[in-house]
Amino acid sequence: MKKRRKQLMIGLVVLAFVLAACGNNGGEADVEQEEVDMEKVTVVLDWVPNTNHTGLYTAVEMGYFAEEGIEADIIQPSHGGSADLIGAGQGEFGISYQEEVTYARTAEDPLPVKAIAAIIQNNTSGFASPAEKGIERPRDFEGNDYGGWGSPVEESMIKALMDKDGGDFDQVGFVNIGTSDFFDGVENHVDFSWIYYGWDGIAAELRDYDINFILLQDYEPALNFYTPVIIANEHLLEENPELASRFLNAVSRGYEFAIENPEEAAQHLLVHVPEMDEEMVVASQRFLAEEYQADAPRWGEMATEVWTNYGNWMYEQGLLNRQLDIENAFTNEFLPTGE
Repeated sequence: MKKRRKQLMIGLVVLAFVLAACGNNGGEADVEQEEVDMEKVTVVLDWVPNTNHTGLYTAVEMGYFAEEGIEADIIQPSHGGSADLIGAGQGEFGISYQEEVTYARTAEDPLPVKAIAAIIQNNTSGFASPAEKGIERPRDFEGNDYGGWGSPVEESMIKALMDKDGGDFDQVGFVNIGTSDFFDGVENHVDFSWIYYGWDGIAAELRDYDINFILLQDYEPALNFYTPVIIANEHLLEENPELASRFLNAVSRGYEFAIENPEEAAQHLLVHVPEMDEEMVVASQRFLAEEYQADAPRWGEMATEVWTNYGNWMYEQGLLNRQLDIENAFTNEFLPTGE
């Protein structure tokens, strides 16, 4: 009896170890299953990380992507914009702008990309110059040099604004300064340049650097286009619409948080780009908190009128070989309804 009792005790101990081992393995399997269930997506930026992108980083830091079962890898493009990469399937989502999407969709061999959300509702870009140069309106461009990156649309915008304001476009000089800093450009090479007020305009304020700023749509309403926008490959939208919806659920929450909490959202960006100037990031974030949604009924929503007006304007300027098919260019269907 003692021998049997001893064997039984040994058996129970062994069984306990086996059960414990199974329990541990089961836990590891659960963790592995959770990792498998997280869908990895690549988000290609349009340029270096900045406050236009904060909602993405907030969605990472606040766990909004994780709650949607998404693991987001946010990367910079090696060169150029994101449309080529997204069109080639080298990323699920990208940051672009209405001009790039319009070119992509009207090319001889169209890229299969579509805008699915506007990051900022109104165009906050325009032509800026040191106040001392006296360039206060488009006709003042006469006799001055513009510094840009050699895009045909730049010349078209300047000509359109000058025509509206009675200026002579032929008296403007053009200098390709590439990606040079705005302040270096206007102090050493040219007289005026194209900037986004949410970055260079805010930087000028922080430096007490007096500039004149000409908002594009003040002279040409069609130039109030969406920049930047979030794009996706249209094949992904057709084959996996549920992923697009989950992605925008997380991103929308990220930008809504940034609207309500710009200082905290700025810290989310700085976690990922700690080399950025904190004062600049916070000030820019405060500015954009008012611009992300602005007067739209929800963050990200785009209007057919905006796409139509800008597409028609580009076509009239001879920038497109054919008119844009609006239905192929953008959609609001993947944005959260708020219900």
